[in-house]
Amino acid sequence: MNKIYSDKKILLVYPRYKETFWSFGTVLKIIGKKAAYPPLGLLTVSAMLPKKWEKKLIDMNCEILKDEDIKWADYIFISAMLIQKESTKKVISKVQSLGKPVVAGGPLFTTGYEDFPEVDHLVLGEAEDTLQLFLDDLKKGSPKKIYFTEKFPNITKSPVPDWSLINASRYNSLSIQYSRGCPFNCEFCDVVRLNGRIPRYKTTEQIINELEALYNIGWQNGVFFVDDNFIGNKKNVKKEILPAIIDWQKKKGRPFTFNTQASINLADDDKLMKLMVKAGITAVFVGIETPDTDSLKETGKLQNVNRDLLQSVKKIQNIGMEVQAGFIVGFDCDRLTIFQRQIDFIQKSGIVTAMVSVLTALPKTRLYERLVKTNRLTKEATGNNTKSSELNFIPKMGVENLLNGHQKILDAIYSPRLYYERIKTFTKQYKPMKGKMARLRLYHIKAFFTSIWVLGIKRRGRFYYWKLFIWSFFRHPKLFPYVIGMSVIGMHFSAVS
Repeated sequence: MNKIYSDKKILLVYPRYKETFWSFGTVLKIIGKKAAYPPLGLLTVSAMLPKKWEKKLIDMNCEILKDEDIKWADYIFISAMLIQKESTKKVISKVQSLGKPVVAGGPLFTTGYEDFPEVDHLVLGEAEDTLQLFLDDLKKGSPKKIYFTEKFPNITKSPVPDWSLINASRYNSLSIQYSRGCPFNCEFCDVVRLNGRIPRYKTTEQIINELEALYNIGWQNGVFFVDDNFIGNKKNVKKEILPAIIDWQKKKGRPFTFNTQASINLADDDKLMKLMVKAGITAVFVGIETPDTDSLKETGKLQNVNRDLLQSVKKIQNIGMEVQAGFIVGFDCDRLTIFQRQIDFIQKSGIVTAMVSVLTALPKTRLYERLVKTNRLTKEATGNNTKSSELNFIPKMGVENLLNGHQKILDAIYSPRLYYERIKTFTKQYKPMKGKMARLRLYHIKAFFTSIWVLGIKRRGRFYYWKLFIWSFFRHPKLFPYVIGMSVIGMHFSAVS
């Protein structure tokens, strides 16, 4: 029994995700990358498995899942998000047709395991607790169908992800996680359901070890802190983690730039923002959602109430971080004026990367439960909330008004004139940290010539492109690479809008 257990071969599979706002398919092809980010969850799970086991990873966003890969393995481990549901179903069917057992976990299964009765073993919640229960039973030869715990684990037990399983050059950015959970409780968000309201943190030693692991595989590029809310506990972040990262970056010659996610109350703490910039955090995604106070109160986004959202955004930009943001239309309190108000806010703020979504009822959220009780849910969510066609509830303003208004916003903000104007607005407001310049890489050169050929010659909006190109080159030459990069990324935003 022990001999059989010790010789397991494990294939970890990350299903393909659809083209979405964050997939950047068009841009990735230009710069010679396969995917935006690696499957951090599966890499972490791999590090939790017995060291003697053989492991392989197939990220289907980078390569094809072949029959011989499946036949090689004793067990197929799958992790996925909601947007990967269609691909996940196909993978499970293929694996089981070849007679191999499936072990599944991750957000898709944790909030929707009922949709996967065919899966052999469901390891739900966070793997730090539930995975070991499965492994113990497997060792005894009696693994169960489902493993779950109501508790949120202490993530100081989480190991350094197994980076040996990937080819890092395929990815635009690598990932790291410092904390899980968010202290806020927005009605539409499933973070509280998945990770709880009390933020849990890794130790400073863990984070430095993870940075070392990335550095040791030769990575010297962007790193995404995937935390639900990086500043969920401001005191801890300021006193512990950021000073340690600053010191490590200095010793290593600043190999990484970081981006992350945070709540808008970041703007209330100058010291925290300055430490983040000094640590190398260059961009932060913030849930703005809406400039309408009634809608913010409706959804429980109270951290955004009683503040000047526009000035908060500008303050973060002025201190040295790009603000990327999420916006939502379709709240019960929304009036027909909300669509133009969203356009005006986005333009005035200089938020270049503006993800505008139709309100979506994700499984197990408070919004989902409310809409079920009032018979307003029409179908299950797909995870692609930026597509009007994925609307899954009956809005108070009417379906046609909401879908037309949503499309109006997208057509406006990703039109050449308004998009390039927004890049210009941001460039004027942004004050990057002085110091080391980004390394010039081959894909930067490819992006530069692509922008000239496609945006400056072939596509509509050439006039606005060249106007921005010349203005930036002479007035803000240090930010010229950013301007070119965002011009190219605009091709993707336009394609998925």
